[in-house]
Amino acid sequence: MGACRAGTITMCLRKDGQRCIKNIDKQTKLTLKELVEYQEGQVVSKTLVQNDYVSMTIFSFDKGEEISTHAAGGDAMVTVLEGKGRFTVGDEVFYVEEGETLIMPKDIPHAVYGEERFKMQLTVSF
Repeated sequence: MGACRAGTITMCLRKDGQRCIKNIDKQTKLTLKELVEYQEGQVVSKTLVQNDYVSMTIFSFDKGEEISTHAAGGDAMVTVLEGKGRFTVGDEVFYVEEGETLIMPKDIPHAVYGEERFKMQLTVSF
């Protein structure tokens, strides 16, 4: 496997073609919730990793905003970084708060709703 360059990058490919970490500084201490800002009436996202095996994205949701029902091609792990979100997974509803994590199984329909402004980290393993 090849190595990625240090510093801020927008995209990096290893020798095997898989993308490395992107859109953030390397060798730097980070606070994930500070990587995305809230925008009125919107869901904002920043992808940090995207390849055939895993994706990691940080989201911010304004109050009342949502991602409608969909299914993922891999198991999804969500950790709320700030605030509280409502997650519907299949027929179950979960209220997830700062510091809590929820696993959403592959191919099970799910939706996300901003009960209040909140930020989350989403990791999907394919």
